[in-house]
This record gives sequence, structure tokens and C-alpha cells, in this order.
Amino acid sequence: MQIIQPHYHGIARTAQDYERMAMSGVVAVAEPAFWAGFDRAYPETFIDYFRQISEFEPTRAAEYGIRHFCWVGVNPKEAENPKLSFEVLKKMPEFFQKPTVLGVGEIGFHKTTKNEEQIFEAQVQMAIDHDQLILIHTPHLQDKARGTRRTLDVLRNMNVDPQRVWIDHVEEHTIREPLEQGYWVGLTLYPITKCSPRRAVDIIEIYGHERLLINSSADWGPSDPFTLQECIQDFRRRGHSVQEEIEIFHNNPCRFLGQSPNFDIEPVLLETASIA
Repeated sequence: MQIIQPHYHGIARTAQDYERMAMSGVVAVAEPAFWAGFDRAYPETFIDYFRQISEFEPTRAAEYGIRHFCWVGVNPKEAENPKLSFEVLKKMPEFFQKPTVLGVGEIGFHKTTKNEEQIFEAQVQMAIDHDQLILIHTPHLQDKARGTRRTLDVLRNMNVDPQRVWIDHVEEHTIREPLEQGYWVGLTLYPITKCSPRRAVDIIEIYGHERLLINSSADWGPSDPFTLQECIQDFRRRGHSVQEEIEIFHNNPCRFLGQSPNFDIEPVLLETASIA
């Protein structure tokens, strides 16, 4: 079984996580730009961080045979500071030339404020102007429904191709509308917040797996990269086929991320060998 972890914050994890992921079948990860656990004070801090995930982190993952890709962007928690954010945005296009950068993300809403919306719109427009994929964070817990609705409102008024946009951290009450509008959606598996592996399989069985991505995020807080493998186990227990597993946990990331010329991993088809 080959697995792609499409949303994974490697800089928050140990080398042993890469080793264990490789042993469990993970062949590639994609790392969105992310909050550092505290609010950064200078544009240069973001730039060094983008260098870390686009230049250094791929070498760390490669030691375990894992391909590492990334995204660049001002995350929603820090978008509340427009002056700082616009200084960072001036430098972001330089990173679109890096061979492992897939697009602009994760961007969107944290508390769904006007400042967050201003920076969100600016980054969506930048992605459109530079023909980049878009990865959108939706808020946590009580603000998720409102933030998701506002995300869709913003996108509706911009010239985006829904097929090139991934709206992440959806749950049972927020998945339907993005799917109906043609966007890709993501389920993020967390041991405390967001979505559990079992709930994720329930959602797959209700909505199907077209334009669906599943990830563990695995960041600074209580999280575990192996919730993804737990989800695969539960999916398998319910009698789904190996090819269905491959479609969800390998081929769907290939289909979405492969819209970037920098992502060159192809979908795979399981074949049964005949014995003469």
C-alpha cells in the first residue's frame, strides 16, 4: 500500500516520524505554510521559514525515501496583521520557482475577521495571477460553519477554478456545499479536535471519495501522523477493496497535487498477476 500524506507539518515532527511513516508505506508528504506556535514579528522570519520547508525539509524526508513538497502563504492566525502580511506577500512569488513548491496555502480564516479576509483575498489573487494551486484552512470548532460559508462567498466573487482549490478541515456539517460547488475537500484527522479516523470513514461512505483528500496534519499540538494509517485500517475492516484504498490515500492526492507541474507522482492501478 502506497500512501501520500497531503497535509503534514514536518518541521513540528521528529525524524523518527519520517522513519515510521516510510515503514508504513508513506511515499510523499506535502507541507503547508503554518503557524509557528507563536506570532512572528518580522517578514524575514517568514522568508527563512519558507526556505526551511522548501530547501531543507526535503533533504530530511529524503533520508527515509519520502518525497517532500510544500506550500507558501501567510497562515490565517497571523493574517490579522495586514502590514506584516503584505510585506511577506511581496516575497512569496520568488518561491513559486522552487522545484518542490505546489502553491499558496494554507490560507483562509481563523476567526473570520475583516483583516483575515483582506489577506485571504490577496493571496487567492496571487495564486490566480501566478497559476498556483490553493489550499484553504477552515476555522476550528464553533466558527467552522461560519468560516466555511464566508470562504465560499469570497471564492464565488473571484475568478477561481474550483478544481484547483482544496478546502481543508471539513467535517460532517461543512462538507456538502464545497463538494457541490466543485471544490476539493480535505478531512483532517486529529485525536482531539477536527475529525476522527472512524468519522472520516463514515463520511467517505456517505459522500464517496471523489475530490476527497485525507490527512493527519500532525503539527505542534496534540496530533499524530499515524491517524492516517488508523483511518486506512478502519476503511479496510469495513470490507472496502485495496484499490479503493489506493484511490483515496494515494491517487486522489496525485490527482489534485498533480495539477502542479512540480508534483510528478502518478496514480497507480492494482493489477492481479496470473500464474501460468
